[in-house]
Amino acid sequence: MLHITRKENMVLNQIKYFQNEYKDGVPYRIIKLDLDLSEMDLKDILKTLDDKGIASYVDGTVKLLETGNINVWESQEDVKKEELNQTEEKAFVIIKEIAGESGLASRSLLEGHMLYGDLKLSSLKTYSMIIALENKGLIKKIQLPDGEYYTLNF
Repeated sequence: MLHITRKENMVLNQIKYFQNEYKDGVPYRIIKLDLDLSEMDLKDILKTLDDKGIASYVDGTVKLLETGNINVWESQEDVKKEELNQTEEKAFVIIKEIAGESGLASRSLLEGHMLYGDLKLSSLKTYSMIIALENKGLIKKIQLPDGEYYTLNF
C-alpha cells in the first residue's frame, strides 16, 4: 500500500487526466499550467511520486506507473506515521521468524536482519524501530549469560 498527501494526489490526478493525450509522458509545463503550486513544490512532489514508484519523472515529462492501492493523507507527517506503522509490522514479523519457537532473538542477529535484510533500515531507524516495538510492549530486552536478547511479548 502506498501513501501520499492531498497535494501529491492532486498532481497525480492531473497526470491521470492528461496521460491519454500525451502518450510519451505528460510535459512538466502542462502540469504546471493547470496547478496552483510553486515550481519548487511541484518538482518536490514529482520527485516524491517518482521515488514511490507511482510516476516516472524524467527529462521534463511524467508517466504514470501505479494507480492501485494508494491511500491519501492530510499531511506528510500522517504519511510518515502510516509508513512507520507498516514498517513496524514488517519488522515484528521478521523478529517472530528469527525468534522461532524459543521466542528469543539475539540482539546482534535482530539488528543484522533490520539493517541488511528485507527492510534495509539505517542504524538510526533500526534503533528507533526496536525502541518503538519495546514501547508498544511487543518485545522486551533481556540479558542472558551469552549476550543481549529480545523476547516476544504476546
